[in-house]
Amino acid sequence: MLTKENIENSLAKLRPFLKEDEGDIELVEIGDDGIIKVRFLGSCQICPLSSMTLRAGIERALMKEFPTIKRIEAVS
Repeated sequence: MLTKENIENSLAKLRPFLKEDEGDIELVEIGDDGIIKVRFLGSCQICPLSSMTLRAGIERALMKEFPTIKRIEAVS
């Protein structure tokens, strides 16, 4: 089920990898349409590889755990 608590728990598992590089991620919105909006923080905001981290890491992990997610979007 897509709840704020469930998504936050999943993001908590991914945060250590981001924090290794002085970055972090924040849940912004869970849309009724299955689109999750997140915001990169710290060094992830300016990292040229953040889009790859979003797609290959965060989106893949969350979609595996929550099949109803359609996509993850980064917002500023």
